[in-house]
Amino acid sequence: MREDQPSRTAESVAIRRALHQIWDSPRVLDDPVAVKIIRHDAASEISGARPSNSAFSVFLRAFVVARSRYAEDQLAQCVAHGTRQNVILGAGLDTFAYRNPYSDLTVFEVDHPATQAWKQRRIRESGIMVPATLVSVPLDFEQGSLREALARAGFKSKEPAFFSWLGVTQYLERETALATLKEIITACSHNAVVFDYGVPRQSLSLTSRIAFDALARRVAAAGEPFVNFFDPAELERELRGMGYLHLDDLGAEEINFRYFGDRADTLRVGGSGRLMCARGEWAQP
Repeated sequence: MREDQPSRTAESVAIRRALHQIWDSPRVLDDPVAVKIIRHDAASEISGARPSNSAFSVFLRAFVVARSRYAEDQLAQCVAHGTRQNVILGAGLDTFAYRNPYSDLTVFEVDHPATQAWKQRRIRESGIMVPATLVSVPLDFEQGSLREALARAGFKSKEPAFFSWLGVTQYLERETALATLKEIITACSHNAVVFDYGVPRQSLSLTSRIAFDALARRVAAAGEPFVNFFDPAELERELRGMGYLHLDDLGAEEINFRYFGDRADTLRVGGSGRLMCARGEWAQP
């Protein structure tokens, strides 16, 4: 990663969210900031050309917007039960903090310093308003302490928090991912986390393997290869052993039923990606 540039994967994800705003109807994720935050040349390019309708491109765009929508749906439930802190781990070019509908919800964006610096520059250049409820937290997950970084930023570790961790676990060593998940629930029994994860290639159907291989080649070429996968049953045992009480684990079929069931177009998810919401006890409103 260059010090003056974001993760290439983070930029690709942002472009797919922007594509969804321009070309897909109805929208699964309504994100008016998505087109503003990407590079001007990228915004012009995607506005002028309809996106590829290959299965790989459609599956990936659908998964990108579904996971953000899912995280925001789960956050809404936690806010209704008293949560007032939202931590976005590996925030990339995520835009929720700039669309935050909850005036008393503090959003902590945690990411690599290079990605944060690039994002902040894009925000200034695009004239996007920075809300008072946003706190930026620079951190290299493989080398720094999440707990210490959040503490320096004013995070209240003993109060309930919702953690969003999208597009990250596949790029971390297994021990790092599990340690972070344990740290979240150990800090406060009311915490919740939404994250996506990939299952081992050998557990996939032939069609899903083809989609997986195409994506794996792309991220490896970008210098950010997949290194971590979870078996769903094994992951559930790990999470329950950490102290998570309630788990919601969605595969492609469940995601499509929840978010893409009544569409006239071909926007659907497929492949190896799954969505998980793990939480402890409900907080009190």
